[in-house]
Amino acid sequence: MSRLFRRVLPALAASLVFTLSAPALIAQDAAAGPTWSQEDTLRIVQEVQKKLRNLSTYGVFDWITFGIHGKTLVLKGYASRPTLKSDAENAIKGIQGIESVDNQIEVLPYSPADDRVRASVYNRIYTQPTLRKYNANQGSLGRAIGPGAGIALAAGGITNTPPIGYHAIHIIVKNGNVTLYGVVLNQMDSSIAGVQANTAPGAFSVDNDLIVQGSASKPKEK
Repeated sequence: MSRLFRRVLPALAASLVFTLSAPALIAQDAAAGPTWSQEDTLRIVQEVQKKLRNLSTYGVFDWITFGIHGKTLVLKGYASRPTLKSDAENAIKGIQGIESVDNQIEVLPYSPADDRVRASVYNRIYTQPTLRKYNANQGSLGRAIGPGAGIALAAGGITNTPPIGYHAIHIIVKNGNVTLYGVVLNQMDSSIAGVQANTAPGAFSVDNDLIVQGSASKPKEK
């Protein structure tokens, strides 16, 4: 499947700061069987992006990408809560033209240690004055979660009660290892986010996969 999965599309539209260009991102493998027309492909890509972007269970600790294999929509990425995997599939499978959905989203294991790392990395990144523009809440973890946060956090931790609102920088944590995904305006912001994540207590490693606006991709930082 990896050979045929030629292009992965960020589901995050990030309308507050940047816009992804769908025509530059769509690609279908000629060996994958019947495909959509270019017009239908653009329509489907836009509908999928909208559906995923509007999922109430999709938050800062999740990252979903999708690709096209024939007339099959392939979902990939990471979900911090199991409900997101099924929610994403259910949201897109009714889109006209999509014949099937190959749901490869990985549900991250629940871990109190990872839960603490998520909270720590979030605070390190989003309380930085330079990076607050990437957060609709413009502030701390407490402000992002809102009233009643103490009770909710005590009951299930930040993984089950994630910060609300738009976030351009997504934080994926698995077994203490952190990966940053999303799109930022410039290389300096990307570097600052990486440095802040690296200072978070409990983080074993940090991969900065943030993309700078206008760039097609960004190599992993060593």
